[in-house]
Amino acid sequence: MTKAILGLLMLIALSGSATYWFGRDGGTHLPALRTAEVVRGDLEFTIDATGTVEPEEVVDVGAQVAGKVASLGTDPRHPERTIDYGSPVEVGTVLARIDDSLYASEVEQAQAQVESAQALTESTVAQVAAAEANVERASKDLLQLQAKLYQSERDWRRAEDLWKSSRGALSEAEYDMARFTFQAAEAALGVGNAAITQAGAEVTFAKANVVKTRADLSQAQATLRRAQTNLGYCTIKSPVSGIIVDRRINVGQTVVSSLNSPSLFLIAKDLKRLEVWASVNEADIGNIRSGQSVRFTVDAYPNRVFEGVVAEDQPRLNATMNQSIVTYTVVVDTNNLDGKLLLYLTADLECQVDRHQDVLFVPNAALRWRPTPERLAAAGLDPATAISSNSEGEEDGTGQLWLLENDRIRPVAVKEVLSDGKRAEVTGEGLGPGVQVVVAEVYSNDVAETTNPFQLQQFGNTRKSQ
Repeated sequence: MTKAILGLLMLIALSGSATYWFGRDGGTHLPALRTAEVVRGDLEFTIDATGTVEPEEVVDVGAQVAGKVASLGTDPRHPERTIDYGSPVEVGTVLARIDDSLYASEVEQAQAQVESAQALTESTVAQVAAAEANVERASKDLLQLQAKLYQSERDWRRAEDLWKSSRGALSEAEYDMARFTFQAAEAALGVGNAAITQAGAEVTFAKANVVKTRADLSQAQATLRRAQTNLGYCTIKSPVSGIIVDRRINVGQTVVSSLNSPSLFLIAKDLKRLEVWASVNEADIGNIRSGQSVRFTVDAYPNRVFEGVVAEDQPRLNATMNQSIVTYTVVVDTNNLDGKLLLYLTADLECQVDRHQDVLFVPNAALRWRPTPERLAAAGLDPATAISSNSEGEEDGTGQLWLLENDRIRPVAVKEVLSDGKRAEVTGEGLGPGVQVVVAEVYSNDVAETTNPFQLQQFGNTRKSQ
């Protein structure tokens, strides 16, 4: 009986000891850990965006006159062909000609008006000369009349003295003749003064006519220049050197020029230099700066990576809102020396905001992972050791990693320097290439999850540990 009781007590003690040790270990109750290695390499922070390949400068050539397109210009590369898509042009290259019969007749009419105004101006100038000659002649006649008046006045005075002193010395008829001659000379002098005034008025009138006819001549000449300019507009020439991107007219088509100039040709100045107009989300626009390096790809060449630089004075301030999403346009300069890039291709861009070389980095999940109180207790750690934050680091960039050493976890305080959204550069004591950090716990149902064979698998190892 005593032996049976002692055996039962020993069995109970062994069961309690086993329960203590298994509970303390927790290996059969806690899920396994997925770990990843600390890696040394290059890490860069980029911003993704989508854009369109655009010409650096494009000129829209229009028509300033209305009429029917009579012909197209000659392609400089192929004289037997006309200007078309892809034709290279220089400044002054004839692109098209509009029927100029109406404008040519307006030039002839304006030319006739100019000739008429010129003849009239010459006539009025001659009238001024004649009027000035009349003034000069009237002035000389006035001098002669003044002399005759002076002579007749003296004769009259002498006749009057003789008449008063001795009536028999001068007959009455002679006395009357002397007085009449004096009075006639006075009247003639008045007529001479009036003639000078009239001649001066004729000069003023003639000069006014000259001013008017010269103004009419200037107006006629302006009308002629406008008609000649409109006639010149019938020949549409390239204002710049470049390549025809688009031709929007055909021979026989009527061009109507009203308030808006119709677009006939689209010319890109230089296809060796292109721009990519990228739409950047408002959440990322604060990290965009002029001079940043940009990589981009286009669907036409999926295996080739093109390079560019964020242009000056970027981003542009005119934001666009589409379905409550605000984006800003950022212009990226790139070269196209080999001519591979075509206009208006869709580009997928990566703008390099920052790049650090030869640094240590870990998955962002490692900064987010926190052990449960049960795991801390099983590892013999104080629960206060874990940072009570689920973020990838505090505002000052500090964070915590959990290292796996000899199947036991250990916290390490780190500082997050740079993150690309998936990985983060960290610095801290005890970190080095190959060090295992915990990124997640693996539960039994994780194994049954279906995986996509085309999806990139998250790097890391699954291990049981404390």
